[in-house]
Amino acid sequence: MEVFFQQIINGLTLGSIYALIALGYTMVYGIIQLINFAHGEIFAAGGYIGVIVLSFMQARGVLDTHPFLGLLLAFVLAMIYCAFLAVALETVAYRPLRGASRLALLLSALGMSIFLSNGMMLAQGVYDKAYPHFFTSGGFEVGGVIVTNMQVFIIIGSVLLMIGLNLFVNRTRLGKAMRSTAQDRVMSAILGINANKTIVTTFVIGAVLAAAAGVMVGLYYGSVRFDMGFIPGIKAFSAAVLGGIGNLTGAMLGGMIIGMVEIFAAGYLASEYKDVFAFIILILVLYFRPTGIMGEQVDDTRV
Repeated sequence: MEVFFQQIINGLTLGSIYALIALGYTMVYGIIQLINFAHGEIFAAGGYIGVIVLSFMQARGVLDTHPFLGLLLAFVLAMIYCAFLAVALETVAYRPLRGASRLALLLSALGMSIFLSNGMMLAQGVYDKAYPHFFTSGGFEVGGVIVTNMQVFIIIGSVLLMIGLNLFVNRTRLGKAMRSTAQDRVMSAILGINANKTIVTTFVIGAVLAAAAGVMVGLYYGSVRFDMGFIPGIKAFSAAVLGGIGNLTGAMLGGMIIGMVEIFAAGYLASEYKDVFAFIILILVLYFRPTGIMGEQVDDTRV
């Protein structure tokens, strides 16, 4: 029983990360019906900015005296960098093709994914970059279940970001513009909503969440790598589809399910096949419910 609850904690941690990445996929698709396959590389870029900032501050002794300030700066700078990267991506690769076919947009997204991945490889090398070990140790035990500080940080941080996103989309003027554009872009433009501003905002929000996930992954696993965005990106996209792509709540739920399935498959079955079981769940859901788990509840949560 202790092992079971330990796996739940591990699954919630991993699922929280997948959910943050999946939100970027589902938001962009909800607005312009684009599967942004370069989103995984934005997640990886966030992880790299985090390790660069933290290593710089560790070399100057800042992490020894003000560790949480260093952590805050790593997240903020990673989010800012990825936000600018997302704006550049949308402006250069997607906006000129907005009136083109979905296949053209898809090919552009795949091309940008390869371009960004190879750019990180050339800039940072092919080897893993280790994160400073200043926040990964320590934790507590409850009934034989060990919960680390990093797991608590990831779960609480992810939940707060997801709550903030829901409040932004449902309570703010810009969030309402995003939902309106997703439902009918032509009518929204007639009513005076700036489509370009709305689309860019969507990319920025998705990139900010992905950047946060990238730093969390680096802190949790201890290192980052230039191609680290590929597999988590595919799983996060699967989570978005599983929950009902275009649906925020569905993306969060799908991320949690994929994370849980992966952890329990690795713990109770065979760790080398954990990815297979996650995608089997996706295939089954799509076979019996092609719209995803929450596909019918798009009206009030779709962006």
